[in-house]
Amino acid sequence: MSIDKAQAFVLNKRDIRETSIIAEFYSREFGKFSGLLKGIRSDPEKFASNLEPFSLNEVIFYRKTHSSLHLVSQADKLDNFTGIRSNIEKAVQAGFMMELINSIMQPEDKNEEIFTLALASLKELETNYNPAKIATIFKIKILNLSGFKPHFDSCVSCAEIINGQAKFSLSLGGLLCPRCMQKDPASRSIFRGTIATVLHIERNSFNASLSLGMNPQIKKELDIILNAFLSFHLGKELKSQRLLNKLEVTV
Repeated sequence: MSIDKAQAFVLNKRDIRETSIIAEFYSREFGKFSGLLKGIRSDPEKFASNLEPFSLNEVIFYRKTHSSLHLVSQADKLDNFTGIRSNIEKAVQAGFMMELINSIMQPEDKNEEIFTLALASLKELETNYNPAKIATIFKIKILNLSGFKPHFDSCVSCAEIINGQAKFSLSLGGLLCPRCMQKDPASRSIFRGTIATVLHIERNSFNASLSLGMNPQIKKELDIILNAFLSFHLGKELKSQRLLNKLEVTV
């Protein structure tokens, strides 16, 4: 076993036995990994962090070569993002970001750009009045950075650039040009503004994307298409997305 240190977000955690927990982390140095924290429930002062979801921690762990579960010996809190935790919508959006990372990233697949995106998104979420817009930008950018993205820059079937009418195919994972629309009768029409918004966010920095105007109609269509794409290709609806849907109904 080697001893390693990493800056890592807590994606989730669960109790194991009477005294310990297993946490899923996403780190700058190693990507996603699982860690066992022995005795943290019976002796909370053993660790300098209580490992709240979406908190940023410095984690020291023994990395096992023949197991995906590593032994965490120390966890020190670097940022708890308290400005998010005082607002239920922001907290659920932050939870959605962590669940999305956990769902699409493979264990120990290092991607510093995704770590940097998560950090920037959480810091912006603390002070920004529009958490839903931040989450939409995060969604588009992480799908692009992970290679899991839907195809918006040309026809997913024939690869032709689309300058006019287009439809979005959920099953094929991208746009269809007029000649290829018959390949998926269930494909749906999509606004040109929605396509332009996705491409702008994919091609520009997180900060530049924050200043992009996004009218309610475009925002609604983006969320419908991206959430349907995720549910279809992950084979499930994210739990945090169901919570967000309930929040929208009660607002």
